[in-house]
Amino acid sequence: MEILLNYFSDLSETQINQFSKLKDLYIEWNAQINVISRKDIDELYLKHVLHSLGIAKVQNFKPGTRVLDVGTGGGFPGIPLAILFPETNFYLVDSIGKKIKVVNEITKVLELNNVKAEHLRAENVKGDFDFIVSRAVTKMDDFVKWVRKKVAKKQQHALKNGILYLKGGDLTEELINFPKAKQFNLSDYFTEEFFETKKVVHIPLKFKP
Repeated sequence: MEILLNYFSDLSETQINQFSKLKDLYIEWNAQINVISRKDIDELYLKHVLHSLGIAKVQNFKPGTRVLDVGTGGGFPGIPLAILFPETNFYLVDSIGKKIKVVNEITKVLELNNVKAEHLRAENVKGDFDFIVSRAVTKMDDFVKWVRKKVAKKQQHALKNGILYLKGGDLTEELINFPKAKQFNLSDYFTEEFFETKKVVHIPLKFKP
């Protein structure tokens, strides 16, 4: 928890309580359904929670914002972001039903009323969203095809509506078809070695009825 407070010092008591419960909850559920690699569970706050919150360093979501988390797995980045932005609406989807079961159980314990989670492929999601977030579930070309018709028309943030994607390494080749993509280095916000090559990629997408 200390690592979160280093970077997010203005958390409320409720948020601190919710974040502090995450490790025990994931240890408990991971023993039944493997949603986080065994070696990563000890570094949950660094490699999963803080990494997810890298998106918050790039864009601060306004109240009423609608965010779709595609391929959420065990709830990342959606659950940490939902704790940080209690007035933002998060819709978490994954094609693996048992992972969504974990997400639903954890959000229930944390009383995260701003989260809806469903066993659903991205292509089948209905509705539109200000932002679509994800953690490196597939190559960007494929990801954009999944979500390009799910972007809301009305703009209300500094960044244009579209994708906020957590990924690492050299993305030059992967982003060659997206000239408007902007990369934000997480090493500019977090000093830990883990973030040296980690990025948030923003790709603006136009509303398509």
